[in-house]
Amino acid sequence: MNDLVRQHTALSDTDLEWLHLLVSEWQLLSDLSFADLVLWVPTLDGTRYVSVAQMRPNTGPTSYQDDMVGHMVPRGRRPMLDVALDEGRIVREGDPEWREEVPVRIESIPVRREARVLGVIARNTNLLTVRTPSRLELTYLQSASDLAQMIAAGAFPFPSEQVDMDASPRVGDGLIRLDADGVVQYASPNALSAYHRLGLAADLVGLHLGTATAELAPSRGPVDEALVKLASGWAPRGTEVEGNDCVVQLRVIPLKPKGPRIGSLVLLRDVTELRRRERELITKDATIREIHHRVKNNLQTVAALLRLQARRMDSPQGREALNEAVRRVGSIAVVHETLSQALDERVEFDEIADRVLAMVAEISPGTVTCRRSGRFGILDAQVATPLSMVLTEVLQNALEHAFAPGEQGTVEVAAVRGGTRDESRLLLTVQDDGRGLPGGFDPQKAGNLGLQIVRTLVEGELGGTFDMQPVPAPGRGTRVVLDIPVQAEKR
Repeated sequence: MNDLVRQHTALSDTDLEWLHLLVSEWQLLSDLSFADLVLWVPTLDGTRYVSVAQMRPNTGPTSYQDDMVGHMVPRGRRPMLDVALDEGRIVREGDPEWREEVPVRIESIPVRREARVLGVIARNTNLLTVRTPSRLELTYLQSASDLAQMIAAGAFPFPSEQVDMDASPRVGDGLIRLDADGVVQYASPNALSAYHRLGLAADLVGLHLGTATAELAPSRGPVDEALVKLASGWAPRGTEVEGNDCVVQLRVIPLKPKGPRIGSLVLLRDVTELRRRERELITKDATIREIHHRVKNNLQTVAALLRLQARRMDSPQGREALNEAVRRVGSIAVVHETLSQALDERVEFDEIADRVLAMVAEISPGTVTCRRSGRFGILDAQVATPLSMVLTEVLQNALEHAFAPGEQGTVEVAAVRGGTRDESRLLLTVQDDGRGLPGGFDPQKAGNLGLQIVRTLVEGELGGTFDMQPVPAPGRGTRVVLDIPVQAEKR
């Protein structure tokens, strides 16, 4: 719709926002009317109309099998559009049109914003299945007529009410029509069933909906006056009412076809099962985060015990082996700590990488500088945990073997993801400017425990590749390159 409006019409951005607000709400008008809706906007030169949006009803057969968005018609071909646009009134004159042997009744509703008519809604009703209307259908049609008059007067939709139409109740979920005093004139079968599940034992018709709703909602103090007022239809609002182990979602739409409020529509839906599942998911997520938190605590306890044991070791080799184990356990604990604060099993790995860098840099404080460039992005937990261990081992190996004691140097970690590369892969490079690899060194066969861990995790668990090579001349040092498949980030 944005492209069509900006390309073919003279409407401003604020006018376009009004049309977006209307289109977000007009499924309600389509369902109440049992009719298709097509929004026509005059072109920049005023000689044609362009259709910028279309809606089909959920309550009846469609009048259009084809998509009408983007179609152009010259002014004069559809006189009802011209009259509605020029005179700013709803036009219902004319005989039904026949489309593929189907009679279609056409009406034109001007779309007004403040003092201007922005376009016209063509309401097309398939008459092939018309029969004697029931009380429900009569209520639908009367409500649709009131809404159409509000659109023509610029009183609908409501700018102050931002509605999530995916979560909002629809016409078929349940509908109640109130008079100006908030008394129920009509309640659909679905609406009556929802109130019965809340605990209402009587019929809704004739009851004051606000008072009846407040009495059904459990409270330990005075009657909730806000709920009474909302359910009485005074303002366009939404809320949920919970009682008798049932949750009902309400949305109130005041009806003001000629200015003063003549009544209200209340759309409602039983969302008991939906809220139960949401609570189960919240409980499950909280449980998972608590598990990650406890795992992190246990790993930190293990690391502390290993650190204590290392201090009691007389053998330098044994002490160093225990310190390496402390760092390995610590890298896993960092991942679980991050997961304990996340809402899903995905983590921002850049923070983890920085903490691993800081932890491993303690091996040679003040002599070797560790820094990171690029970004890892968001990774799944099953990738983040082994990758944190791999990064720990590679950094630890560089700091231990690339530099002599007290020697100054730099270790750079570079992560590349996205850009010109496939974002479902992560290229990780760890490069130092140390003494380099010894002659004849083969990283795929070296027996060093750290490199064995790296090869096992990268190739076996992460499904990636691992290579270790000298830095090309004239540089010096060693470069470790990891290419790992990861899940693409969600936009």
